Amino acid sequence: MEVNIKRKSGKFHLQSFNEDGLTVETDASEEIGGTNKGVRPMQMVLMAMGSCSAIDVIMILDKQKQPLEDIKINIKAQREEDKTPSLFTHIDIHFKLIGDIELKKAKRAVELSMDKYCSVAQILKKTATIDYSFEIINESK
Repeated sequence: MEVNIKRKSGKFHLQSFNEDGLTVETDASEEIGGTNKGVRPMQMVLMAMGSCSAIDVIMILDKQKQPLEDIKINIKAQREEDKTPSLFTHIDIHFKLIGDIELKKAKRAVELSMDKYCSVAQILKKTATIDYSFEIINESK
């Protein structure tokens, strides 16, 4: 695995790209001289955890032959105050699983992802408490 990063504009507006040419833009907040033209790095860490876990949940529900029509994830986090670095201390992640999904199988998929498979969550658990929840939305009923 390899990524490269180059300055795109201003002081902190950066473009990261992987070996396949896919890109992500990051920037700092305006309070410290950024131009707010990209995602902040710590936001990206939360996005990485949510995306990692979503892939797990989708794969597990697929193996369980559950008809997942869509997935939405909301993540809220708190960081240490007045510290540098300012690490995450608490993260809440909530999954909305859309489809006619069995409760027991949904619970198992989320638990397996958050407690075992999601590499990003396992890294973050070293400094933060991670609480997770889910709901099933069956729009066909």
